[in-house]
Amino acid sequence: MTAFAITNLSYRYPKQKKQVLEQVSLTIQEGTIFGLLGPSGAGKSTTQKILTKLLPNYQGDVHYFGQSLKTLSKRYYEEIGVGFEMPVHFNKLTGLENMRFFASLYEQKIDYQSLMIRVGLGEALHQQVGQYSKGMKMRLNFVKALLNNPKVLFLDEPTNGLDPSNARIIKDIILEEKAKGKTILITTHLMNDVEELCDDVAFIVKGKVIETASPKSLKLKYGKRELKIEYVDQNELKVALFPLDQLHLNQQFQTIVEKHKIVTMHSLETSLDKIFIDITGENHG
Repeated sequence: MTAFAITNLSYRYPKQKKQVLEQVSLTIQEGTIFGLLGPSGAGKSTTQKILTKLLPNYQGDVHYFGQSLKTLSKRYYEEIGVGFEMPVHFNKLTGLENMRFFASLYEQKIDYQSLMIRVGLGEALHQQVGQYSKGMKMRLNFVKALLNNPKVLFLDEPTNGLDPSNARIIKDIILEEKAKGKTILITTHLMNDVEELCDDVAFIVKGKVIETASPKSLKLKYGKRELKIEYVDQNELKVALFPLDQLHLNQQFQTIVEKHKIVTMHSLETSLDKIFIDITGENHG
Protein backbone atom coordinates (compact mmCIF):
# COMPACT_ATOMS: atom_id res chain seq x y z
CA MET A 1 0.00 0.00 0.00
CA THR A 2 1.14 3.56 -0.67
CA ALA A 3 2.07 5.43 2.51
CA PHE A 4 2.58 8.84 0.87
CA ALA A 5 1.45 9.94 -2.57
CA ILE A 6 2.93 13.36 -3.27
CA THR A 7 1.78 15.16 -6.39
CA ASN A 8 3.08 18.49 -7.75
CA LEU A 9 4.19 19.67 -4.32
CA SER A 10 5.40 23.27 -4.33
CA TYR A 11 6.28 25.59 -1.47
CA ARG A 12 7.59 29.10 -0.97
CA TYR A 13 8.47 30.49 2.44
CA PRO A 14 6.77 33.77 3.36
CA LYS A 15 8.74 36.88 2.33
CA GLN A 16 10.80 34.83 -0.14
CA LYS A 17 10.35 35.14 -3.87
CA LYS A 18 11.92 31.84 -4.88
CA GLN A 19 10.11 28.51 -4.56
CA VAL A 20 11.86 26.05 -2.24
CA LEU A 21 9.99 23.13 -3.83
CA GLU A 22 8.75 23.02 -7.41
CA GLN A 23 6.33 20.39 -8.66
CA VAL A 24 7.73 17.58 -6.52
CA SER A 25 6.01 14.23 -7.09
CA LEU A 26 6.95 11.13 -5.11
CA THR A 27 5.41 7.80 -4.14
CA ILE A 28 6.55 6.20 -0.89
CA GLN A 29 5.42 2.64 -0.28
CA GLU A 30 4.40 1.30 3.13
CA GLY A 31 7.04 -0.74 4.92
CA THR A 32 9.98 0.72 3.02
CA ILE A 33 12.89 3.01 3.86
CA PHE A 34 12.92 6.02 1.55
CA GLY A 35 15.88 8.37 1.31
CA LEU A 36 15.62 12.07 0.49
CA LEU A 37 19.02 13.09 -0.87
CA GLY A 38 20.49 16.29 -2.16
CA PRO A 39 22.81 19.19 -1.34
CA SER A 40 22.11 21.60 1.51
CA GLY A 41 19.21 23.89 0.74
CA ALA A 42 17.78 21.57 -1.91
CA GLY A 43 14.39 21.23 -0.19
CA LYS A 44 14.76 17.95 1.70
CA SER A 45 13.98 19.34 5.14
CA THR A 46 11.12 21.43 3.75
CA THR A 47 9.60 18.28 2.28
CA GLN A 48 9.84 16.53 5.65
CA LYS A 49 8.30 19.52 7.44
CA ILE A 50 5.35 19.48 5.06
CA LEU A 51 4.86 15.73 5.54
CA THR A 52 4.93 16.19 9.32
CA LYS A 53 2.32 18.98 9.05
CA LEU A 54 4.69 21.66 10.32
CA LEU A 55 4.37 23.70 7.13
CA PRO A 56 0.82 24.34 5.85
CA ASN A 57 -0.15 26.47 2.85
CA TYR A 58 1.68 24.34 0.32
CA GLN A 59 0.54 23.81 -3.25
CA GLY A 60 -0.14 20.39 -4.66
CA ASP A 61 -1.49 17.24 -3.04
CA VAL A 62 -0.16 14.99 -0.30
CA HIS A 63 -2.07 11.84 0.56
CA TYR A 64 -1.28 9.70 3.59
CA PHE A 65 -2.59 6.16 3.16
CA GLY A 66 -5.22 7.54 0.79
CA GLN A 67 -6.30 10.52 2.92
CA SER A 68 -5.46 14.13 2.18
CA LEU A 69 -2.83 15.34 4.63
CA LYS A 70 -4.67 18.64 4.98
CA THR A 71 -7.78 16.93 6.36
CA LEU A 72 -6.01 14.90 9.04
CA SER A 73 -6.54 15.86 12.68
CA LYS A 74 -3.94 16.08 15.43
CA ARG A 75 -4.25 12.32 15.83
CA TYR A 76 -1.85 12.14 12.92
CA TYR A 77 0.91 12.87 15.42
CA GLU A 78 0.05 9.66 17.26
CA GLU A 79 1.13 7.75 14.15
CA ILE A 80 4.41 9.49 13.31
CA GLY A 81 7.77 9.89 15.00
CA VAL A 82 10.19 12.66 14.12
CA GLY A 83 13.92 12.90 14.79
CA PHE A 84 15.16 16.35 13.81
CA GLU A 85 18.85 16.87 13.02
CA MET A 86 19.13 19.42 15.84
CA PRO A 87 17.89 17.70 19.03
CA VAL A 88 15.33 19.53 21.15
CA HIS A 89 15.48 18.62 24.84
CA PHE A 90 15.21 20.17 28.28
CA ASN A 91 18.83 20.57 29.35
CA LYS A 92 18.11 20.81 33.08
CA LEU A 93 16.15 17.56 33.11
CA THR A 94 17.82 14.16 33.04
CA GLY A 95 17.64 11.97 29.97
CA LEU A 96 15.07 9.73 31.61
CA GLU A 97 12.98 12.72 32.77
CA ASN A 98 13.01 14.08 29.22
CA MET A 99 11.72 10.83 27.80
CA ARG A 100 9.13 10.50 30.54
CA PHE A 101 7.80 13.97 29.71
CA PHE A 102 7.68 13.49 25.94
CA ALA A 103 6.15 10.03 26.31
CA SER A 104 3.33 11.55 28.38
CA LEU A 105 2.20 13.45 25.27
CA TYR A 106 1.21 10.21 23.52
CA GLU A 107 -1.48 7.61 24.10
CA GLN A 108 0.85 4.74 23.17
CA LYS A 109 4.33 4.37 24.67
CA ILE A 110 7.29 2.04 24.27
CA ASP A 111 9.69 0.86 26.96
CA TYR A 112 11.94 3.89 26.44
CA GLN A 113 14.24 3.11 29.34
CA SER A 114 15.27 -0.19 27.76
CA LEU A 115 15.80 1.56 24.44
CA MET A 116 17.96 4.21 26.11
CA ILE A 117 20.10 1.45 27.58
CA ARG A 118 20.37 -0.26 24.20
CA VAL A 119 21.66 2.90 22.46
CA GLY A 120 24.34 3.30 25.12
CA LEU A 121 22.70 5.79 27.47
CA GLY A 122 22.27 3.41 30.40
CA GLU A 123 24.86 5.16 32.57
CA ALA A 124 23.42 8.56 31.65
CA LEU A 125 19.77 7.91 32.52
CA HIS A 126 19.92 10.22 35.52
CA GLN A 127 22.37 12.72 34.09
CA GLN A 128 21.20 16.18 33.03
CA VAL A 129 20.92 16.40 29.25
CA GLY A 130 22.85 19.66 29.34
CA GLN A 131 25.87 17.55 30.29
CA TYR A 132 25.41 15.14 27.37
CA SER A 133 27.84 15.13 24.46
CA LYS A 134 26.53 15.83 20.96
CA GLY A 135 26.51 12.12 20.17
CA MET A 136 24.56 11.33 23.35
CA LYS A 137 21.98 13.97 22.45
CA MET A 138 21.64 12.47 18.98
CA ARG A 139 20.97 9.04 20.45
CA LEU A 140 18.46 10.45 22.92
CA ASN A 141 16.82 12.25 20.02
CA PHE A 142 16.50 8.92 18.21
CA VAL A 143 14.83 7.34 21.24
CA LYS A 144 12.40 10.27 21.38
CA ALA A 145 11.37 9.65 17.77
CA LEU A 146 10.35 6.10 18.69
CA LEU A 147 8.52 6.90 21.93
CA ASN A 148 5.00 6.39 20.54
CA ASN A 149 5.81 3.29 18.47
CA PRO A 150 5.09 5.28 15.29
CA LYS A 151 3.67 3.89 12.09
CA VAL A 152 5.84 6.30 10.10
CA LEU A 153 9.28 7.49 11.14
CA PHE A 154 10.99 10.67 9.91
CA LEU A 155 14.73 10.77 10.56
CA ASP A 156 17.07 13.62 9.71
CA GLU A 157 20.76 12.59 9.70
CA PRO A 158 20.16 9.82 12.29
CA THR A 159 23.81 8.66 12.51
CA ASN A 160 25.57 11.96 11.89
CA GLY A 161 28.35 12.52 14.43
CA LEU A 162 28.15 9.01 15.90
CA ASP A 163 31.10 6.64 16.17
CA PRO A 164 30.85 3.44 14.08
CA SER A 165 29.74 1.32 17.05
CA ASN A 166 26.82 3.57 18.03
CA ALA A 167 25.92 4.19 14.39
CA ARG A 168 25.66 0.42 13.93
CA ILE A 169 23.21 0.17 16.83
CA ILE A 170 21.02 2.93 15.38
CA LYS A 171 21.03 1.36 11.91
CA ASP A 172 20.15 -2.06 13.33
CA ILE A 173 17.16 -0.54 15.14
CA ILE A 174 16.05 1.26 11.96
CA LEU A 175 16.12 -2.03 10.05
CA GLU A 176 14.20 -3.73 12.87
CA GLU A 177 11.52 -1.04 12.65
CA LYS A 178 11.25 -1.63 8.91
CA ALA A 179 10.88 -5.37 9.56
CA LYS A 180 7.87 -4.53 11.73
CA GLY A 181 6.22 -2.91 8.71
CA LYS A 182 7.08 0.69 9.56
CA THR A 183 7.56 3.28 6.82
CA ILE A 184 10.75 5.32 7.29
CA LEU A 185 11.89 8.52 5.60
CA ILE A 186 15.54 9.46 5.99
CA THR A 187 17.49 12.52 4.96
CA THR A 188 21.24 12.04 5.15
CA HIS A 189 24.53 12.97 3.53
CA LEU A 190 26.09 9.63 4.49
CA MET A 191 25.94 7.51 1.36
CA ASN A 192 27.02 4.35 3.20
CA ASP A 193 23.85 4.66 5.28
CA VAL A 194 21.80 5.15 2.13
CA GLU A 195 23.21 2.05 0.48
CA GLU A 196 22.70 -0.06 3.58
CA LEU A 197 19.27 1.16 4.64
CA CYS A 198 17.26 2.61 1.76
CA ASP A 199 14.97 0.70 -0.58
CA ASP A 200 14.47 3.77 -2.78
CA VAL A 201 15.90 7.27 -2.90
CA ALA A 202 14.97 10.58 -4.50
CA PHE A 203 17.56 13.20 -5.42
CA ILE A 204 16.26 16.71 -4.89
CA VAL A 205 18.22 19.59 -6.42
CA LYS A 206 17.06 23.22 -6.22
CA GLY A 207 13.59 22.13 -5.19
CA LYS A 208 13.07 19.64 -8.00
CA VAL A 209 13.23 15.84 -8.08
CA ILE A 210 16.02 14.91 -10.48
CA GLU A 211 15.93 11.14 -10.13
CA THR A 212 14.15 8.43 -8.14
CA ALA A 213 15.42 4.86 -8.00
CA SER A 214 16.82 2.14 -5.77
CA PRO A 215 20.50 2.46 -4.74
CA LYS A 216 21.30 -0.75 -6.61
CA SER A 217 19.72 0.40 -9.88
CA LEU A 218 21.55 3.74 -9.59
CA LYS A 219 24.88 1.97 -9.24
CA LEU A 220 24.10 -0.16 -12.28
CA LYS A 221 23.00 2.86 -14.30
CA TYR A 222 25.96 5.07 -13.49
CA GLY A 223 28.61 2.37 -13.15
CA LYS A 224 30.55 0.48 -15.78
CA ARG A 225 29.49 -3.05 -16.73
CA GLU A 226 33.04 -4.27 -16.49
CA LEU A 227 34.98 -6.74 -14.38
CA LYS A 228 38.47 -5.85 -13.18
CA ILE A 229 40.88 -8.69 -12.43
CA GLU A 230 44.29 -8.41 -10.82
CA TYR A 231 46.34 -11.56 -11.35
CA VAL A 232 49.91 -12.86 -11.19
CA ASP A 233 51.66 -13.78 -14.43
CA GLN A 234 55.34 -14.84 -14.20
CA ASN A 235 55.70 -13.14 -10.81
CA GLU A 236 54.26 -9.88 -12.15
CA LEU A 237 50.98 -8.31 -11.04
CA LYS A 238 48.82 -7.63 -14.06
CA VAL A 239 45.39 -6.08 -14.57
CA ALA A 240 42.71 -6.97 -17.09
CA LEU A 241 39.25 -5.51 -17.79
CA PHE A 242 36.39 -7.52 -19.28
CA PRO A 243 32.82 -6.57 -20.24
CA LEU A 244 30.27 -8.32 -18.02
CA ASP A 245 28.06 -9.14 -20.98
CA GLN A 246 28.83 -12.60 -22.37
CA LEU A 247 31.63 -12.95 -19.83
CA HIS A 248 31.27 -16.74 -19.78
CA LEU A 249 32.19 -16.85 -23.47
CA ASN A 250 35.30 -14.70 -23.11
CA GLN A 251 38.28 -16.97 -23.80
CA GLN A 252 40.90 -14.60 -22.35
CA PHE A 253 38.93 -14.35 -19.11
CA GLN A 254 38.65 -18.13 -18.85
CA THR A 255 42.37 -18.56 -19.50
CA ILE A 256 43.32 -16.09 -16.74
CA VAL A 257 41.01 -17.75 -14.22
CA GLU A 258 42.23 -21.24 -15.08
CA LYS A 259 45.96 -20.62 -15.34
CA HIS A 260 46.86 -17.73 -13.06
CA LYS A 261 46.64 -16.79 -9.40
CA ILE A 262 43.84 -14.26 -8.92
CA VAL A 263 44.66 -11.43 -6.50
CA THR A 264 41.42 -9.44 -6.74
CA MET A 265 38.28 -9.56 -8.85
CA HIS A 266 35.40 -7.07 -8.70
CA SER A 267 32.89 -5.29 -10.88
CA LEU A 268 33.44 -1.60 -11.57
CA GLU A 269 30.18 -0.35 -10.11
CA THR A 270 30.43 3.25 -9.04
CA SER A 271 29.98 4.51 -5.49
CA LEU A 272 26.91 6.39 -4.31
CA ASP A 273 29.21 9.27 -3.36
CA LYS A 274 30.23 9.59 -7.02
CA ILE A 275 26.60 9.24 -8.13
CA PHE A 276 25.60 12.00 -5.71
CA ILE A 277 28.13 14.35 -7.28
CA ASP A 278 27.18 13.32 -10.82
CA ILE A 279 23.46 13.88 -10.24
CA THR A 280 23.56 16.99 -8.08
CA GLY A 281 26.71 18.57 -9.43
CA GLU A 282 27.88 19.14 -5.87
CA ASN A 283 30.11 17.52 -3.30
CA HIS A 284 28.08 16.65 -0.19
CA GLY A 285 31.02 16.45 2.18
